[in-house]
Amino acid sequence: MDLPSLAIVLQAALSPNPDERKAAEQRLDQFQYTPQHLVRLLQIIVDNNCDMAVRQVASIHFKNFIAKNWAPHEPDEQPKISPSDKAMVRDHILVFLVQVPPLLRLQLGECLKTMIHADYPEQWPHLLDWIKHNLQDQQVYGALFVLRILSRKYEFKSDEERTPVYRIVEETFSHLLNIFNKLVQIPNPSLEVADLIKLICKIFWSSIYLEIPKQLFDPNVFNAWMVLFLNVLERPVPVDGQPVDPELRKSWGWWKVKKWTVHILNRLYTRFGDLKLQNPENKAFAQMFQKNFAGKILECHLNILNVIRSGGYLPDRVINLILQYLSNSISKNSMYNLLLPRLDVLLFEIVFPLMCFNDNDQKLWDEDPHEYVRKGYDIIEDLYSPRTASMDFVSELVRKRGKENLQKFILFIVEIFKRYDEAPMEYKPYRQKDGALLAIGALCDKLKQTDPYKSELERMLVQHVFPEFSSPVGHLRAKAAWVAGQYAHINFSDQNNFRKALHSVVSGLRDPELPVRVDSVFALRSFVEACKDLNEIRPILPQLLDEFFKLMNEVENEDLVFTLETIVDKFGEEMAPYALGLCQNLAAAFWRCMNTAEADDEADDPGALAAVGCLRAISTILESVSRLPDLFVQVEPTLLPIMRRMLTTDGQEVFEEVLEIVSYMTFFSPTISTEMWSLWPLMIEALADWAIDFFPNILVPLDNYISRGTAHFLACREPDYQQSLWSMISSIMADRNLEDSDIEPAPKLIEVVFQNCKGQVDQWVEPYLRITVERLRRTEKSYLKCLLMQVVADALYYNAALTLSILHKLGVATEIFNLWFQMLQQVKRSGVRANFKREHDKKVCCLGLTALLALPADQLPGEALGRVFRATLDLLVRYKDQLAEAAKEEEAEDLDDMDGFQTDDEDDDGDGSDKEMGVDAEDGDEADSIKLHKLAAQAKSMRPHDEYDDDSDDDYSDDEELQSPIDETLDFHFQALANGVAEHAEQRRVAIEKEKLEKASAVVHAYCIGVIASLIKAFCLVQWSWRLGDKGAATFSAMGSVVYKHYETLVRLVFGVFGFTAEASKGSLLLVIVIENAVGLDKSPGKMAAGSVGIKKMALQGKVGILRVTAKSTIFMESTRMSLGKVGGE
Repeated sequence: MDLPSLAIVLQAALSPNPDERKAAEQRLDQFQYTPQHLVRLLQIIVDNNCDMAVRQVASIHFKNFIAKNWAPHEPDEQPKISPSDKAMVRDHILVFLVQVPPLLRLQLGECLKTMIHADYPEQWPHLLDWIKHNLQDQQVYGALFVLRILSRKYEFKSDEERTPVYRIVEETFSHLLNIFNKLVQIPNPSLEVADLIKLICKIFWSSIYLEIPKQLFDPNVFNAWMVLFLNVLERPVPVDGQPVDPELRKSWGWWKVKKWTVHILNRLYTRFGDLKLQNPENKAFAQMFQKNFAGKILECHLNILNVIRSGGYLPDRVINLILQYLSNSISKNSMYNLLLPRLDVLLFEIVFPLMCFNDNDQKLWDEDPHEYVRKGYDIIEDLYSPRTASMDFVSELVRKRGKENLQKFILFIVEIFKRYDEAPMEYKPYRQKDGALLAIGALCDKLKQTDPYKSELERMLVQHVFPEFSSPVGHLRAKAAWVAGQYAHINFSDQNNFRKALHSVVSGLRDPELPVRVDSVFALRSFVEACKDLNEIRPILPQLLDEFFKLMNEVENEDLVFTLETIVDKFGEEMAPYALGLCQNLAAAFWRCMNTAEADDEADDPGALAAVGCLRAISTILESVSRLPDLFVQVEPTLLPIMRRMLTTDGQEVFEEVLEIVSYMTFFSPTISTEMWSLWPLMIEALADWAIDFFPNILVPLDNYISRGTAHFLACREPDYQQSLWSMISSIMADRNLEDSDIEPAPKLIEVVFQNCKGQVDQWVEPYLRITVERLRRTEKSYLKCLLMQVVADALYYNAALTLSILHKLGVATEIFNLWFQMLQQVKRSGVRANFKREHDKKVCCLGLTALLALPADQLPGEALGRVFRATLDLLVRYKDQLAEAAKEEEAEDLDDMDGFQTDDEDDDGDGSDKEMGVDAEDGDEADSIKLHKLAAQAKSMRPHDEYDDDSDDDYSDDEELQSPIDETLDFHFQALANGVAEHAEQRRVAIEKEKLEKASAVVHAYCIGVIASLIKAFCLVQWSWRLGDKGAATFSAMGSVVYKHYETLVRLVFGVFGFTAEASKGSLLLVIVIENAVGLDKSPGKMAAGSVGIKKMALQGKVGILRVTAKSTIFMESTRMSLGKVGGE
């Protein structure tokens, strides 16, 4: 398309006729990839004879095309712009930048940013040469404009990524300094001079933001820059030309220069001029800055602030930055000494007036109360607010220099209170009283801790704060509510005062002024938290909730929802009658907030934040009624539309909160409804497309679907949940672009399937094992290795024979078992085990290993039995010790609780250990409720990679709170598993006797004796006797003691009558051990029924022993709470 034709199409794109406009846009799209299309667009943009509207359309089309197509977004994506066209665009855009008006320059600047980020320095090596040449050739503005974009590319880069900055500084800063020096010497400078100085400041800022380039460490060079910055700082801003409109005035060029100068000096002072923050090589620079410049800057700042005393103008951002500098100076003795002579003037005539209610506040209060509320609770506004900076200055002053200043400042505040009280109504200094209350609230933490003020706080509130609840001035009623909330947690000597304040705050919810109602809601949260007698609130709870939702209909603010969460949390199940209504109101509020956020298209819009708060409050409500499953059925229709919509890309901003709600609904509902099952495909699709970062969160509801809706999961074919799960897991585990940490939930989901669907998913065992083995071979992180190995253990638990045959079929059986046993035995330098740290890990491994013991001898050779047996025993001992340690920690926590240390409700079982194993069935629901008290934490409690510290020596006793069928398999006293070991060992003994009795028996025997002998330190028989029976049988009894090593502790165990009966059988001696009155660490008696052959199942309350007998020696080993089954011996 030639240039005239392109201009006609662009003109048509402005047509009021939608059909013409659409046709023009389609034609542009059709020709956008043709050669030199971008160059022609540039020609139109720069053509002064062309209509400005057409030029603007061309610039927007040009910018959008560059942003989308200049750099490929995917590694294998083919370039859509030819190298020759790119070269022509790079050459022309630099020239055209200076020629176009500011409106079009803005668009070209965005294009240049995209191009520089993609091409410099590799594809655009001569860019810096162009900048350097034009800085010397009077094309200064264009060169500075481009250099600003180039330097900004590296503003947040560190280390090796920052290397290009050094060349930029080396090549350009001497020229910048020369230009800067000439600019500051121009008498009566124009606004264009301000624009040039502002660009130089921005370039300097980007270059020193994270690190000072080494060229600036040269004292002469740095001093030259500082002289110029101080010149700009001290020089009054020109009076002529300043806009009258406040919004335009703060954006005026010379005030922007002042702001950037203060900004740079603050950055140098706080990041590079503080001796405490610097590494040794930068310490000399910090000392030089403190000595030569810090004091001069402080003097300049104080002089600039002085204009406030006379009613002069300073932009809010400049005041804020200067006060930040002064606050940072308070703790430094040299700087504080410079500040001290002018401190009283600063504090009482500048800082305090900035804290007071002013004309701008009153105008906003009257004209736009919603905006007043938004600004008052917007953290971004706080960053730029002079009032916030003033509060910070006062707080820092009394915190760091309280002895000299706290009393002085409080006396000043008291004097204001006194003047206010004494003045007649029409002359009361309402605004000063507002500032004084703000100061009292800001100093809350300091006053609560400091004598004599802490004992006077209640009297101060009663005398000076509570009366303002009925003030005729709205902003004082609001401030009274805020201050009361700050002090709600103090110990009131007269509970009537607390009650009066509480009811005044509640009354504030019905105030005619919106800001008063909002401040009252926020204060209410503190009073609810501090309230010891909920009967103060319980009678008015329905009315309170009504007022709350009326306010939510008016204001979108996440802090409002915090108050509701506090109320729900405090009243718990008492909220049940209101749960449905609350969820309906919150759902309605959520949709309003989302609509507002979408209309404003702002990511940080308060509507978006409030929407998150609504969902969080819904989760809090669901948690509070978790023991009332029928309520979940009632709220499901209200919440389903939110879940359905927000589990798509529309809900990316609230995805985590929605998944939390889905987790509650799938866990606590009596059954998972068909409508809830409809959410499964949405989560799987999101995970495949964009939500991999949320995989740990998605894991929780998927687990609930499989474990609580097993029958539906297995039976349904439209959709096929088993197939969709396999497709998702296999895709993620095979993806080589994903880090180990990204896929950790995948093996956990395989575990959920094997444990919940035992005997019903045989067809999936081989695919899951294959993908697990493939990923295991290229896994580096130890935690993921453990998870993948546990998939093998779960498969063995699911069906040992099938699993073993599949591993042999895949040709990996030996490899997998060698790796598994290696991981089980691996220790760190400290001597502790390196893998399988959680209780859950050990349980899974135990179940997998014991499943092998049940296999016939022809499937598991006798040589392998010793390794399996050894690993099982070792895991059981470690598991027992971990439980014991967890029990001790729980006991210690209970003692702490009794000593008055309060923990949150959700932490009552905070160690998360398997305390519920073996509980009676009727206690199960309660245990579930406790363990799932905070579903919001479940994804984290699944031990994400950042919590599983490979360098930690600690085993984890806080297993994930999610239920697992194996929780019932290992009870607290090892009974089920210990019995299983005994039973499987007997089965194996019989099978082995048929094959290689002596050999296999020797393997087991050698291991058992090896373990025992390695720990025995001393053995002493006090009294013993033999009695020979018929047919080679023998009876032995003895009394004595044994000293053995339990990890690093030596333990002495005294035993009473200890004996056995033995008989020869096919060349092996099988033992029966009887222990009576054994005295161990827990002083518990242990008893075991005697049998004719082998070790029988033992009562596990006491200590159990293993005995080896030869002709010359007897060895006894205490192996706490453990039965080894029938063990062969000589």
